[in-house]
Amino acid sequence: MLEAFVFATILCGFFGIFLKKNLLMKIVSMDVMSTGAIAYYVLIASREGFLTPILSENSIDGAYADPVPQGAILTAIVIGLSIQALMLVGVMKLSRDHPTLDTHEIEKDNT
Repeated sequence: MLEAFVFATILCGFFGIFLKKNLLMKIVSMDVMSTGAIAYYVLIASREGFLTPILSENSIDGAYADPVPQGAILTAIVIGLSIQALMLVGVMKLSRDHPTLDTHEIEKDNT
């Protein structure tokens, strides 16, 4: 059930990129899709184990959580934030030349 909600989040972001006309809404939709993809990765990676992978004298044999997906997710979050900031700067520069952020109006002015 949780996987269906995460997949619906990804689809909402995906359709928002294509259906929205405002550039800021496209950026928000891309962020929603990215958040859904990260949530899906966390959902799949969290099923492996629950114990910390630190071995000691009193360690118990069991399913240990893999720390590699955690590092990958943190990296994906940082890269997503930097891409979002870069896109917002691009929209700010574009808004200096055009009074609107509607993609059809911007395309009309450039053709």
